Amino acid sequence: MSILVFGFTGQLAQSLRDTKPDCDQLDFVARDQCDLAEVGQVNAILEQYKPEFIINSAAYTSVDRAEEESELAHLVNRRAIQAMAVHVHEHDAKLIHVSTDFVFDGAKTSPYQPGEPTGPLGVYGSSKLAGELVALKAAPESTMIIRTSWLYSEYGNNFVKTMLRLMAERDELGVVDDQLGSPTYARGFAEVVWQIVNDELFSPGIYHWTDAGGISWYEFAVAIQEEAREIGLLKGGIPIKGIGTSDYPTLAERPAYSVLDNGKLAKLIGTAPIPWRDNLKRMLLRLAG
Repeated sequence: MSILVFGFTGQLAQSLRDTKPDCDQLDFVARDQCDLAEVGQVNAILEQYKPEFIINSAAYTSVDRAEEESELAHLVNRRAIQAMAVHVHEHDAKLIHVSTDFVFDGAKTSPYQPGEPTGPLGVYGSSKLAGELVALKAAPESTMIIRTSWLYSEYGNNFVKTMLRLMAERDELGVVDDQLGSPTYARGFAEVVWQIVNDELFSPGIYHWTDAGGISWYEFAVAIQEEAREIGLLKGGIPIKGIGTSDYPTLAERPAYSVLDNGKLAKLIGTAPIPWRDNLKRMLLRLAG
């Protein structure tokens, strides 16, 4: 089976490369090979590789900048996905497309099920939801959407690495404590994607996958400092205080609650999500080398 992964330098793409299985044909497409904002380039790549299986780990992910670049966000997160979906429909192929918790408005106080009503608060979430909808319309029998949240890894820029840097540079830190969600270690998520592919568990529809447990950004930051100190990534600790969202204004509104229910996908693959703190330790140990 020929597999084409869109994405090369992103957190999930690099984690997919780290955990990739042995297969006859597996290719990763970098941005300099294919700009997802140019649908002609997407179609050209699909025609060149003719993949039987597409994994889309690439996206426009700048939540705040999307408010000022709505057209670009929709080109990457909607139009390019439509092209992928049309390909899999016309060639009897399969598409795993990664989406986000930002498709929800955060008004709930219990984990979101895959089939619940959506209500994105900003352009990023709207563009990702639009990508889901066009994919399911173009190839309902060949599209598997997996929403995730708070993705982090030893690669690139993410909350964990930012916290480690700030904890080493500052005397104290304020972190938002009224936004709740679930951290997701990209390597663990990549392993689930490959399990679906390797074990032929592909099933069309919408699914959720995160690490187990719902916490605030503040609780996540406290845990990062504790675990990093224990393994020697940080020499000392600094005071961390919880602050409100209103104390840390951003261009785009974030959902106050975006914990996702993983039960549907856990049942499909026969594997329960790993607790978020266990995967945090795992990532920090890899970062420490």
